[in-house]
Amino acid sequence: MIVYRIGRTRYANDLTGEGARLFGGRWNHKGVPCLYTSASRALALLEYTVNVNVDDIPRALSFTTLEIPDDSIHEVAVSHLPGDWRAVPSPVSTKAFGTAWLSSQAQGVWRVPSTVIPSEFNYLLNPLHPGISAAKILAVDDFVYDVRIKMV
Repeated sequence: MIVYRIGRTRYANDLTGEGARLFGGRWNHKGVPCLYTSASRALALLEYTVNVNVDDIPRALSFTTLEIPDDSIHEVAVSHLPGDWRAVPSPVSTKAFGTAWLSSQAQGVWRVPSTVIPSEFNYLLNPLHPGISAAKILAVDDFVYDVRIKMV
């Protein structure tokens, strides 16, 4: 399967989940690595947009295109997610839920619904899982963020 992520160009080739480890995210506490990807470039951009302040958007952004093995993907049913999984800001319950999974190293990739468009999907890669080494970077493309997306 092909998945996408957007981020600072200097980290485009980093598959360690260091950014999420340093800052945490919806599905992980600080200190636990996770690599957030999406099923499309558009969803990756939308997810990035709702999680960044316009003043913090760097000039040097890139889309990273990755290939992940289909057999490494575990679909998480909405019924198994914490009841407040779509809350803003990200609740402690989702951070704890994802951190438990990441720490267990049980699966390499989780397929979870987007909180922005629940019928679309994000793919969380667990850098601690031994099978994640099968993930391959296929391309890194520079991207210029159009700030009109953030204009109110």
